Amino acid sequence: MDVTISPSSVRGEVRAPPSKSYTHRAILSAGYADGALVYDPLWSADTRATARAVEAFGGDVTRDDDTAALEVDGFGGRPEVPPDVIDCGNSGTTTRLVTAVAALADGTSVLTGDASLRSRPQGPLLEAIADLGGEAASTRDNGQAPLVITGPITGGEVSIPGDVSSQYITALLMAGAVTDEGIEIELETQLKSAPYVDITLEVLEAFGIDATHTPEGFAVEGGQHYEPTDGEYHVPGDFSSISYLAAAGAVAGDDSVTIQGAYPSAQGDTAIVDVLARMGADVDWRREDGVLEVARSDLEGIEVDVEDTPDLLPTIATLGAVAAGETTITNAEHVRYKETDRVSAMAEELATLGVETTERRDELTIHGDESTLTGGTVDGRADHRIVMSLAVAGLAAEGETIIEGSDHVDVSFPNFFEVLYELGADLERHE
Repeated sequence: MDVTISPSSVRGEVRAPPSKSYTHRAILSAGYADGALVYDPLWSADTRATARAVEAFGGDVTRDDDTAALEVDGFGGRPEVPPDVIDCGNSGTTTRLVTAVAALADGTSVLTGDASLRSRPQGPLLEAIADLGGEAASTRDNGQAPLVITGPITGGEVSIPGDVSSQYITALLMAGAVTDEGIEIELETQLKSAPYVDITLEVLEAFGIDATHTPEGFAVEGGQHYEPTDGEYHVPGDFSSISYLAAAGAVAGDDSVTIQGAYPSAQGDTAIVDVLARMGADVDWRREDGVLEVARSDLEGIEVDVEDTPDLLPTIATLGAVAAGETTITNAEHVRYKETDRVSAMAEELATLGVETTERRDELTIHGDESTLTGGTVDGRADHRIVMSLAVAGLAAEGETIIEGSDHVDVSFPNFFEVLYELGADLERHE
């Protein structure tokens, strides 16, 4: 699907979509448990991949069409050997979290996914599983899927880099709780995307699991049992997705865009509120009420460190294209290892829209004063975050912006374009 967006003003009230990060962890935690009800989940391509994995290991996930809640029958911490290859689709989170589940099964599991997923690094997690006594291999011997995992592991001590993906740590902590010995993780390098591990710790606590920071990294005791209070868990709103709605208000808000369900949480991407305020946007966040209001204003370029908030880079790059002066995004090298190389993708696609940028290995600078944001045809790069960020740019561009491959928003925000249209965006979809 392609989408054409014309210059628009947006206004009105919307509800934040549920968090993808929390939904992944909640579905899998319910799988590790005997079962649970997961309320307010994001039901998207990525989270459906995690649900399929839970079923492959012997659980069951049923969606109630009336309440949209997920009823999960878990595998009680003892995953079965899957009867078939597990297809993780485009979901890197699913792949990494499920790799650790596979290491608990008494047998061999095979994981794969689409072309993008098969290009993403998994090597450090495979090495960690091997160090814990399992067998873990890449079929192409390049640290990328397809992956072949043989267990069971019983726990132990392991060291792992922290600057490639925080999801390695999440995977080991979640699995470690149901091993006999537990798992102690020593970080070999500084942890990037640290707030995502904080999300994991928050969800684990909600499911009755004790995992902690240590001077060396993280640890989780073994022999624990996943069991949420009252057998249920409620997923909070997603600040990664909120970032596009808030950015739309900042660059095209006539009056204001009001976002409901924007409650504080461990999500690092709540930083988008501070970024917008620093750039001069008209922002009002009533935290206790979970209400975020953003209206259009003159934006100024700033420097933003995305070490802990990699998913915000595309949004910030778009804001920089509208802002006066330079916007420099630093500590960004790990953003290259997502669904696509998001640093290069944003530099190249914004260039198509008339935006001047300077790209370095770990940095992207957007030269707002040297740019005139104009319409054009851009490639969504099969990446939901690239698509949504370019859609925001299209609101403020001169002339029509055509985004190819826009259907990939299904990964995290399936009704994104419906929401944008309801806010007043002038857009047309082409199947």
